[in-house]
Amino acid sequence: MEGMLYKWTNYISGWQPRWFVLDGGTLSYYDSQEDAWKGCKGSIKISVCEIQVHSSDSTRVDLTIPGEQHFYLRAINAAERQKWLVALGTAKACLTDNRTKREKELQENTEALKTKMSELRLYCDLLLQQVNKIKESDELGEAVETGIDTRNMVKSTCTTFLKTLEECMQIANRTFSTDMATQSPPGSPPVAAIKPQKVRFSLRCTHSLGRVDSALHNAQNESDPEHYDQPAEGGKANEAEDLKETKQEQKHKMGQSQKCDSSSSNNKELNTVRPQHQDDDSPEHDEAQHEDKTSRDSAEPEDTEQVDTFFSTMSHRFSDIRLDDDNGIPTQEFLDSCYAIVPVLDKLGSTVFAPVKMDFVGNIKKINQKLMSEPDRFPTLQSIVLHEVQTDVAQVRNSATEALLWLRRGLKFLKEFLSEVNVGEQDIQGALNNAYGKTLRQYHGWVVRGVFALALRAAPSYQSFTAALVSREGDELKSGFISGMHRDLEVYLPAMEKQLAILDSLYEEYNLESDEVV
Repeated sequence: MEGMLYKWTNYISGWQPRWFVLDGGTLSYYDSQEDAWKGCKGSIKISVCEIQVHSSDSTRVDLTIPGEQHFYLRAINAAERQKWLVALGTAKACLTDNRTKREKELQENTEALKTKMSELRLYCDLLLQQVNKIKESDELGEAVETGIDTRNMVKSTCTTFLKTLEECMQIANRTFSTDMATQSPPGSPPVAAIKPQKVRFSLRCTHSLGRVDSALHNAQNESDPEHYDQPAEGGKANEAEDLKETKQEQKHKMGQSQKCDSSSSNNKELNTVRPQHQDDDSPEHDEAQHEDKTSRDSAEPEDTEQVDTFFSTMSHRFSDIRLDDDNGIPTQEFLDSCYAIVPVLDKLGSTVFAPVKMDFVGNIKKINQKLMSEPDRFPTLQSIVLHEVQTDVAQVRNSATEALLWLRRGLKFLKEFLSEVNVGEQDIQGALNNAYGKTLRQYHGWVVRGVFALALRAAPSYQSFTAALVSREGDELKSGFISGMHRDLEVYLPAMEKQLAILDSLYEEYNLESDEVV
């Protein structure tokens, strides 16, 4: 159901007409029906809210999530309100029945997951004991047979540990993937999907014991808004144009191949490596880099066209955010940009990266709830943090400041990964591992690190990942696609890095960093 309702905004503006849409158990509103394509201004889940009719106003209905969110609404007349009440009540009843079933399944799966986690902890302790025994045997120079027996025990324990870890992932996927992992956030451009690769463990893999011992030795010593619901735009490119583009690309590649044949082997090596950009945040360097890129673009063959990518068609980008005079970061724009980058995790594998995505989105929601409690009071991220510092709740569990701390860490992980890709790294698994080591790894315990290592096994190939960053199907075959991706990242990443640096300084100034390991 959809239609116009009046929404209470504030004491200055009073009741304002808004276009409301009830779909999929969520009530969203827009400035007007014509502006719906821009994205919703806010939304509320019907399944968890209270629906109340006003005692004296026959046109008013209030939707409230106690302590979190409220919509005060007025219909045009009493009859119109009755229609909305029927639609809202029906949606809530259906969702409540489904939620009861899901809650039961969630409870059962949670208990199973707890049991498996206990087993993992047991195997972890056992592995560490066995590794210590091997070290002691080597130091004491005990018989070779004793060392072999101990190593065989380590192999068996490793096999059991990895099998149990895989079962944990299966339970987690079964529990959470339906609602979270298989859906891309609204507001993201239409992109191709990546089919997650199957993760297989070999129970007979015994030839890499030395690497297992090393990994265990290292493990012993090293002690987680309102959404913009935009309709998908775009479609398939014209087949004739695609065919023409493919022929032109082949012709261009043949010409390049002939040139390469006449070059020396050194020149071949140079031509196959993409130069890395030096890190320099100065405006002069940015201008020089832009001029150099412009000259390269102008030197490209005429049949190379500008191709849009995921990063140029995002609904919200960090590069579009305008900071306040004192470097204040607008809260709503920042959260919108965070939510718009979430589909990158889907492109890496919607199932295996589901826990990372859930933590990321969950932190966005926590900050958004703080914003929605008093929108006029928290126009910037700094205002939220400073308010919680002053009220002595900044370091309380589930505070907005804590949520922003983990959201910032998640953004750093994505920034480092995309930076690796942008400088020419084509090993997606290696790029993810490097980014993880620089950002999140130090805050994760041994078990969480194991889960992430498992996710890396299913990382897509470079071709599959980049092909999922198109805005139109078939664009990945065009000669200008890769250069377009680097072009867009060179605009997107510096803005993202600047805002993260501002938040780093804020947390350092008020001593809000935490070494807590999860």
